[in-house]
Amino acid sequence: MGRNYQEDEKKTPSRSVLRRTARSLARSDDGAAAIEFAILAFPYFLIVFAIIETFIAFTGEQLVTNAVDTMARKLRTGQITFGMGRTTDMNEKQFRTEFCDEISILITCSSTELTTPNKLYLDIRTFGTFAAIPKTIPRMSSDRFADIDTTSFKFNPGGPGTINMFRAYYRWQIMTDIVRPYITNVRPKSGMPTDFLIIATSAFQNEAYP
Repeated sequence: MGRNYQEDEKKTPSRSVLRRTARSLARSDDGAAAIEFAILAFPYFLIVFAIIETFIAFTGEQLVTNAVDTMARKLRTGQITFGMGRTTDMNEKQFRTEFCDEISILITCSSTELTTPNKLYLDIRTFGTFAAIPKTIPRMSSDRFADIDTTSFKFNPGGPGTINMFRAYYRWQIMTDIVRPYITNVRPKSGMPTDFLIIATSAFQNEAYP
């Protein structure tokens, strides 16, 4: 019995039809991948930005700490003095300017910041004993996230042999929402918290420099 090739050709899809079908399936997969990317892209990049911002914030904290150590060493050794009638004397603005130069790699102090603190606060005082140096952060209330109380801050470096405390505060603004609830430590009663308060302290006794 002879084979009907025409009927077989009608029943068997042509190669061009198969290719078109394969391309359609490929386009369908591309669409699914695009949808999956759109769903996952936002949280993925949010996490990436959060990691980067956290890293930069902690780098800024280390930068402020290093600046406090550097400036405290200059006070301790008499390279910077205050009210002693020497060429090494610095007033508060001059001292703040030099401190800002120490942190300028990552933090920029505006011209108004040098005279009217808004982000950077420096507290330098002399005490009779090391035990008298405050061990807590002055805050506006007992709330752990309350703003700092700056009313006791002074610029009063001591002379040879004096015991001093040098403490720096810097308000680092957090931009990524996912990070704010975890690393901000100054939070207003209303509104979104934005500030990661960097705090660095050095307690030392000046050398008996001439």
